[in-house]
Amino acid sequence: MQSIQLADFDRDALRTRLRKMSDEELREFGKAARYMTSPTANMGKPPLPTFVLQLEEARAEWRRRAELRNLKQV
Repeated sequence: MQSIQLADFDRDALRTRLRKMSDEELREFGKAARYMTSPTANMGKPPLPTFVLQLEEARAEWRRRAELRNLKQV
């Protein structure tokens, strides 16, 4: 039986990619990442760590942007 080999996850490259996205693109990416970590997408099995990390990074970028918006309003 062969196992699926996942490419090494490059968190810094993902952060760079997320920062270049518009708010709408980031929301779509986050929705997709949230789905990929759901029990439905994984047929009841735990999600792949890569998808969990992608969701964490998308949420962190969204929070970073929210903080910047709040600072600009003050």
